Amino acid sequence: MADLRIARDVLLFAGAAVAALGSAVAVVYSVHVSREMVNELQSMTREAEALQVQWGQLLLEKSTFGSYAHVEQTAREQLDMYLPSVQEIVVTGQ
Repeated sequence: MADLRIARDVLLFAGAAVAALGSAVAVVYSVHVSREMVNELQSMTREAEALQVQWGQLLLEKSTFGSYAHVEQTAREQLDMYLPSVQEIVVTGQ
């Protein structure tokens, strides 16, 4: 009877030790996954901030390229266009 009790106690201790070890491994794994997710979140946050800056720059560029002064300058420089004089203006259709 005493041997049976000792075997049972050893078995319970071994089971508790395995359960504690399994719990420790689970904690280590969950901390590892949590750190990976935090790193990914920080990386995505930095990327979102960079994209926000780029978006602002593109909006500024869009407003610059769409201005009348820029269109006129481009027409003069690249297309050799100019504002006609009064003598060069021809009215048609009347």
